[in-house]
Amino acid sequence: MKKTLLGGLLLTLSASCFAAPQVVTVSRLEYGKAWAFTREEVMLQCRPGKALFVINDSTLAQYPLNDVAEQWVKEGKVSAQPLSIIQLDDPKNPGHKMSLAPFIERAGTLC
Repeated sequence: MKKTLLGGLLLTLSASCFAAPQVVTVSRLEYGKAWAFTREEVMLQCRPGKALFVINDSTLAQYPLNDVAEQWVKEGKVSAQPLSIIQLDDPKNPGHKMSLAPFIERAGTLC
């Protein structure tokens, strides 16, 4: 009886881990000149449906990183700020922002 109860408890806990959104912290140090944010460090998150977000690790403000996440914001499913608030300008291409491609790819690996 104890083994069955313990097994059920472990199964429940492990299933909840897989259902939780995945998060990874990335830093300017990792990306060098490809860094696209005003913060030295941010968290990338993948939520169900492949909604990708950037999270400011000090304020926990979140920013949509892809179209799915932007749609969630428009539909009122989540509260988020525009990514342009923390996205750096591209010094090599005036009038444009730094590429988000490496961050979208990294966040996508969490899904």
